[in-house]
Amino acid sequence: MDEEFARKTVLVTGATSGIGKATALRFGRSGASVAAVGRDRSALIELKATMDETAGKCLTIEADLSIRAEIAAVVSKTVEHFGGIDVLVNAAGHLSSGTIETTSEEAWDAMMNINLRTAFLLMQQALPLIIERQGNIVNVSSVTGLRAFPGVLAYCVSKAGLDQLTRCAALELAGRHVRVNAVNPGVVVTEIHKRGGMSEEQYAAFLQHSKDTHPLGRVGDASEIAELIFFLASERASWITGATYSIDGGRAQTCAR
Repeated sequence: MDEEFARKTVLVTGATSGIGKATALRFGRSGASVAAVGRDRSALIELKATMDETAGKCLTIEADLSIRAEIAAVVSKTVEHFGGIDVLVNAAGHLSSGTIETTSEEAWDAMMNINLRTAFLLMQQALPLIIERQGNIVNVSSVTGLRAFPGVLAYCVSKAGLDQLTRCAALELAGRHVRVNAVNPGVVVTEIHKRGGMSEEQYAAFLQHSKDTHPLGRVGDASEIAELIFFLASERASWITGATYSIDGGRAQTCAR
């Protein structure tokens, strides 16, 4: 454990699976006090047990971030328990398929709510505390925020919005010594596609196909994204703000073929 974050508090949403969970564990190994937010109670219990074994200081918060009052409660519980917030990682996300013709209003609203509105509100709520400690924010976006992909219209739009939110906030907050960045992963092995409706067979085929669409010939692992998030939150990235970092095996560089 390198103790780089030993006296810092990191708030991570979407911490019960995938990139959010890997990020919570990565900060925990560096000695951070981690407030881990998710909807799955059993997964939160499992995460805390793992954190207690490897790093210690973990507060789990069960919350539905689509509900505005619960966003405020997440911030207040974190501050009550740890005394402040140094880093906010917005990793909660939702994906479902749909084109311009088939995306329902409900599906559109769900993705805009979780992927964009929730990040915006959490940033607003946590910002006074982050400014006080001259901390930073890392948003988990997607390659779909940088490039257009058919069949996931609302997801692409929500992530493009998150990228622009990142850039605008970075400019507004630079003078107050708060950095804001985003990571833009390609296909990573997580549960988000299956939660969005893919069967096990469809997901296996999707991962196999993704080996061909990513120039490095494989999909990503959540721990790889967590390492980039960790770097951007660290002092080693002290001159980086407003960046949307591709971490996608080269996917964003490709053209349709």
